[in-house]
Amino acid sequence: MEAESEPYVRLATLRQLHRVVAELNTARSLADTLQTVVDGIVLGLGYELACVNLVRPDGDLVVAAFAGDPAAEALITGRVGSRASWERRLTMGENWDGLRFIPHTEGWVLVEDDVPQWHTEGPDPRFEDEWHPEDRLYAPMYASGGELLGVVSVDRPRNGRRPGAWGREALQMYAFQAAIAISNARLRANMQRALVRLEREQQALRASEESFRQAFEYAPSGMAIAEMGGDQHGRLLRTNDALCRLLGRPASVLRRYSFSDLVHPEDIGTLLRTSAEGGRAELRLGRRDGTYVWVSLRNSVVADAADGPRFLLTHVEDIEERKRHELQLAHRASHDSLTGLPNSAELRSRLGARLCRRPQSVRATAVEALDAAFETRPTVEAGSGQHGAHGEHGYRPDGFPEPFEFPGGMGGPGGMPGGGSAAGGPYDHHVHTVAPATDIDDGTKGLAVLFCDLDGFKSINDRFGHHTGDAVLIEVARRLTTGVRDGDTVARLGGDEFVVLADGLGAADAADLAVRLRNAIIPPIRVDGRAVRVGASFGIGWASCGMSADEVLRSADQRMYIEKRSRSKAHRRAG
Repeated sequence: MEAESEPYVRLATLRQLHRVVAELNTARSLADTLQTVVDGIVLGLGYELACVNLVRPDGDLVVAAFAGDPAAEALITGRVGSRASWERRLTMGENWDGLRFIPHTEGWVLVEDDVPQWHTEGPDPRFEDEWHPEDRLYAPMYASGGELLGVVSVDRPRNGRRPGAWGREALQMYAFQAAIAISNARLRANMQRALVRLEREQQALRASEESFRQAFEYAPSGMAIAEMGGDQHGRLLRTNDALCRLLGRPASVLRRYSFSDLVHPEDIGTLLRTSAEGGRAELRLGRRDGTYVWVSLRNSVVADAADGPRFLLTHVEDIEERKRHELQLAHRASHDSLTGLPNSAELRSRLGARLCRRPQSVRATAVEALDAAFETRPTVEAGSGQHGAHGEHGYRPDGFPEPFEFPGGMGGPGGMPGGGSAAGGPYDHHVHTVAPATDIDDGTKGLAVLFCDLDGFKSINDRFGHHTGDAVLIEVARRLTTGVRDGDTVARLGGDEFVVLADGLGAADAADLAVRLRNAIIPPIRVDGRAVRVGASFGIGWASCGMSADEVLRSADQRMYIEKRSRSKAHRRAG
């Protein structure tokens, strides 16, 4: 029988309790801690059997550690009891200041529940405080927040008696320390798992960064990272070797620029739209030698979930070859394959771009045009051959311009032919093309259309063959191109017919140009060691709004035949 009045018994118990609690703090893992708990009860608190039933995440309790009997340990370790059955047990029997004791006289009802159990055979007790084999003693373990961590079960005290007040207090204190140790072990386990997960994530991040770095640095096409937002928006932060080679600049120099500093002035709008929205664009970037290279620019906005867009990842692909091929195809479609001059379709396109469908019957002097611009032009009376009762240059009496009619008869914003609406548009930005007078030179300038037909070319072709004829056409094209201004158009209409478009000429200017071009064609042309000569007949027509391109060319062609018939055949051959 326990003599609680004897101080040495309490001192011995405290020493055992201190030793086993110290053992709890040396365990490293959760499993080691649980096993240390049950071993401490068997070795230090005087019970032959002990087990820890640990609460699982789903709320049920599992036998996590057992000590005192290997056979029992093998039988019930890992088995699970429901939370409801355990809550029933923890409300039965006697409450020993936090411990729960269920005597054999009440515990028989628990024999068939789902909580794992192990009982030893033995005689019935002879004394009131003697331990019965079916007595049950539980020590619940609670976390600091009050939630249940588990339950310690003990059985068969070595002295064969139910624990007294001091033994109960020792078990209760040990359960309290065991709860702290288990909580700490779980915390360490969670921290270790978090550290392992963090290390794996960091390794994955480092691997991803290394993969990105290698993909970025060694990509066969140009790559760049540019700043997004703020005062330094668009500044290049990083470039790879391929982009440095493409632009002929080292990475240290490129970091001083943004793409807007390198782009061709005509492509700056395309670049700004692409930079703001992401996506793809084709534009020209400047090289160190001052030339430009066509590139395909693909921007990806790299964003942060918290901070929003952070920078632009730009892929720069050299498309110079493809663009050159496209330009060649476009040039072939719009230019004569023999002479390299614009062909008939390109000529009509350029001519049609200057014409609208509304005729401009009355010409304005420079002073009158200035008056109209400042809305001081007096109203012209009806019947004067102008646009109804409107101003001379398409201005109405209220000062607003008349609606503009688009070239080629295309429908405009109002859906009406020529782009006007029923009520008339508020602006007319089209500069009307007018024809100067042919009888007097009043200073009016217009778009002259010089139709040229070679004289004597057919006989050269028939006598010397197409090879010589082609050489003559090539040389004539060269001489015509040399004889006009920059900005004028020389086109081959077909066969031995050429057309020159020269803007800003008066009647006398156009006649002088025709003479100069004829004189440039007359000199002999040497082909394969022989000299051949052709003459040229010119007809001068004038482009004017209200006419189509075909009508303008037909007018110039008719004037050319009138001029050709006015001269004798010998005179035409002589130029």
